[in-house]
Amino acid sequence: MVWEIDINSYHVGILPAFDIFGKDYNPSKHDLSSKLNIGDLVAVRIVSGDTARDPLVTISGENLGKIDSGELVKISPAKISYLISKHGSMIQTIESSTDTSITIGQNGLIVLKSESGSNLDKIIKVFKMLDSTTDDSNMDEKIQKILDENN
Repeated sequence: MVWEIDINSYHVGILPAFDIFGKDYNPSKHDLSSKLNIGDLVAVRIVSGDTARDPLVTISGENLGKIDSGELVKISPAKISYLISKHGSMIQTIESSTDTSITIGQNGLIVLKSESGSNLDKIIKVFKMLDSTTDDSNMDEKIQKILDENN
């Protein structure tokens, strides 16, 4: 038994039941819906895959698994490399100046967790600007200006 996971690709990710229930998984004893339901958001890592078949994914590992809370933002996967470049300094700057936790997927999906709605609004504005901009010049300054608004 497996779950098919939408990984924002033309393939779906295949998450085997034993990845969640362990090697002792037994379909007659274990109910898949007790762990994950349709529509649940999960952070996964691709374990293996090729162009001929759907990739095998796992939720075993640090910061992987079911995501129970947070705001989901989607940007172009091509923009993710800009966000995580320079050893993640851009994300660290955004997180520290807004007291927000940011989880970035290479597929363009980003989960934000913050106690402050105004901080979430700022970060969403930053990501939307980044996603719609083709000119990267002065991007750091533009982002800092948004983060400094109302502070």
